[in-house]
Amino acid sequence: MAYDEALVMRIRERLGDAGTKRMFGGLVFLPEGAIAVGVYGPDLLVRVGAGGVAPALARPGVRPFEMGGRPTRGFVLVAADTLDDETLDAWIATGRQASS
Repeated sequence: MAYDEALVMRIRERLGDAGTKRMFGGLVFLPEGAIAVGVYGPDLLVRVGAGGVAPALARPGVRPFEMGGRPTRGFVLVAADTLDDETLDAWIATGRQASS
């Protein structure tokens, strides 16, 4: 699966030289050594932690991140069309907090 290079660049602008790794058919960012956020297809992958999934799913454009037809624990996908700069910043902060 290809991932959105423009979204990757937007994240790089915010995280600088954070480590990256190709995973899940996308690209993930590991600023503290663990996945915080990533780009999966056109969308943003965000670590929210096990307790953060339900509240995240209540937000616009958010759906579970599924692998093999099953939802993963602690991760959600955020639709690209909801990611203005302020929203992207907030999701990156959420992912960084959940990954530390």
